[in-house]
Amino acid sequence: MKKYSDMNEIEKDILMEIGNIGTGHAVTSLSMLLSREIEMERPVVKVMGFNEVPAMLGGMEELRVGVLIEVSGDISGMFMFLISEPFAKVMLNEGLQMKVDNLEDLEELGVSAIKELGNIMCCSYIKALSMMTDFSIEVSVPDFCIDMMGALLSVPMIHFAKTGDEFLMIEDRYHFGDTSALSHILFLPGIDSLERIFHVLGAVYES
Repeated sequence: MKKYSDMNEIEKDILMEIGNIGTGHAVTSLSMLLSREIEMERPVVKVMGFNEVPAMLGGMEELRVGVLIEVSGDISGMFMFLISEPFAKVMLNEGLQMKVDNLEDLEELGVSAIKELGNIMCCSYIKALSMMTDFSIEVSVPDFCIDMMGALLSVPMIHFAKTGDEFLMIEDRYHFGDTSALSHILFLPGIDSLERIFHVLGAVYES
């Protein structure tokens, strides 16, 4: 395997199952954090080109919050949680009773809350991956940034330039009563790490 798009259907199913289990962990954690019931639809896992991602999420100049976590140990790579302004408002205004008019005006408490939210989301998928593979995975301190999509995506692209110009994107839709919101997580494992995951889990899905 040289790039993400080389994955076969079984390998894509493995990533989907990791996404499903990670979503279950995320729902439990978010419900406890916000003290309210949250429903999430089945996640969608896509392999997308660098130029496709901004177009899907509103364009290169769309303002987003990015929470970046690096993983090391038995696998290496990055998770980036991308938060739109509507999603941040739902979480902060309705969930944590923090009044936020726009992302650029986030105060220290709001930044801490969003950073913790990103940490919870990314670690939900990391936990699922660790449980399924029995890998030892170490997690970095979350790196937080508010910027345009093009600038946020340039960070993982620089690190993974040799892998190609593709992302693994996990799209989640949340429901809070009558309110719904989307979030996106970019999963960028090294190719050798991805092959290690498939080697451990592939036999289960082929049987």
